[in-house]
Amino acid sequence: MKLSAAGLELIKRSEGFRSETYLDVAKLATIGYGHRLLLHESFPEGITEAQAAAILGEDVGLAEQAVERLVRVALTQGQFDALTDFCFNLGSGRLASSTLLKELNSGSYETAREQLLRWDFAAGEVNAGLKARRQAEFQLWCGDVQQASAA
Repeated sequence: MKLSAAGLELIKRSEGFRSETYLDVAKLATIGYGHRLLLHESFPEGITEAQAAAILGEDVGLAEQAVERLVRVALTQGQFDALTDFCFNLGSGRLASSTLLKELNSGSYETAREQLLRWDFAAGEVNAGLKARRQAEFQLWCGDVQQASAA
């Protein structure tokens, strides 16, 4: 399965584009559409939006692969999109060790969906941006693309 246009739009909107390196909420060096810099990466001149889109494509591919590897039950496109955004944002390790995944793989889709909303903390406090992102994922999961677009 591949991330849909609605899922990609959620990532782009949630991350925003930045041509220069910045520190994200976890204080990790980041550039483009939420790409966390790897040890060997450096962009002293910044990047263009086209370069950021190419990097985003690679990062999304890794998130898609993680969802495919970890999830053992059938998914709708909206569920796949929500989980791919979740992995893109938080990393596959967080999904792998989550109650969300445990519930999902046991077939408890509704409980898993509700678990998405619990992942809105940064530095021990509710983060408004994460709260909105989790709500948008929830809406994608439910198949409400228009509502997710508005979030």
